[in-house]
Amino acid sequence: MMSGHSRLRAAGLLAGATLLTTTACGAGSGATPEAADGKPQVLAAFYPLQWLSEQIAGPDAQVAVLTAPGVEPHDLELGAQQMAQLEDATLTVYIKGVQPAVDEAVDPERSFDAATAVATLPAGGHAEEGHAGEEGHAEESHAEEGHAEETHAEEGHDHGVAYDPHLWLDPSRLATVAGKLGERLAAADPAHAQGFKDRAATAAASLTALDKELATGLTTCATRTMVTAHEAFGYLADRYKLKQVGITLDPETEPSPARIDEVAKLAKAEKVTTIFTEALVSPKVAEVLAAEVGAKTAVLDPLESKPSGDYLSAMRGNLKTLQSALGCTP
Repeated sequence: MMSGHSRLRAAGLLAGATLLTTTACGAGSGATPEAADGKPQVLAAFYPLQWLSEQIAGPDAQVAVLTAPGVEPHDLELGAQQMAQLEDATLTVYIKGVQPAVDEAVDPERSFDAATAVATLPAGGHAEEGHAGEEGHAEESHAEEGHAEETHAEEGHDHGVAYDPHLWLDPSRLATVAGKLGERLAAADPAHAQGFKDRAATAAASLTALDKELATGLTTCATRTMVTAHEAFGYLADRYKLKQVGITLDPETEPSPARIDEVAKLAKAEKVTTIFTEALVSPKVAEVLAAEVGAKTAVLDPLESKPSGDYLSAMRGNLKTLQSALGCTP
């Protein structure tokens, strides 16, 4: 556990105490100034959680991010500044399994693990193993601050947890997370509770609308198989009844020749025309595979880092990419 937790927990009990703020532009941006306005300080582990936190915080809280733009979240190492950010945050928003260093450093009493708010998929799971089309699944899974390890027995996943942590790629799940995060911020700052809850509802509505766009846009497609650089898109595949075939389980792992051959055979058999690459991952293996099966490559954004627009626009960009690659019709 992080040093100084006892001191911080005691300080957190002092209602109305002056809080310290992290810099708004995230890791690598300088010293941590003192907040004169006493606003809650929300620290998001990486981009999708930063975007969601900002939507809900509005003018009533300050949001910073641990992982700088362009940095692969899985590669994050905690230096002195990041440790200071974690110590000073009123609430750290993270997903257990994405960043082991963060998992070990967070204070459970001042953190919110988004994976506890929704039903998770098993590590390396496929659509038929998950919860496609279920309504109200969040209420069924982690009503208490329990965790998915209790429900999915698969061990040995590269993320160190028994479930797939890439839940932000399903807007319907992220909408549920929005509501839970709004509640946590309301509890941290009761004076602005209604504002947090109202903005959480607005964010959830935007995500629900996006979910409907994706569902409609991916209803009728020539193929439903998506071959990806690594298995980051399980939740997207699960929600919209697609089949994900990852070349590797995670971006740090080199696929074996046998695995490449296996994916190549499947891609040919299912007439896959596009192999998906990612902005933060070398496209080399995907390009080799594409050449072998006579396919092209296209970038599908796992949104692990800040895109050129925002979460909503990037997901809509992913929809267009998928529609083109999978031969989907309106």
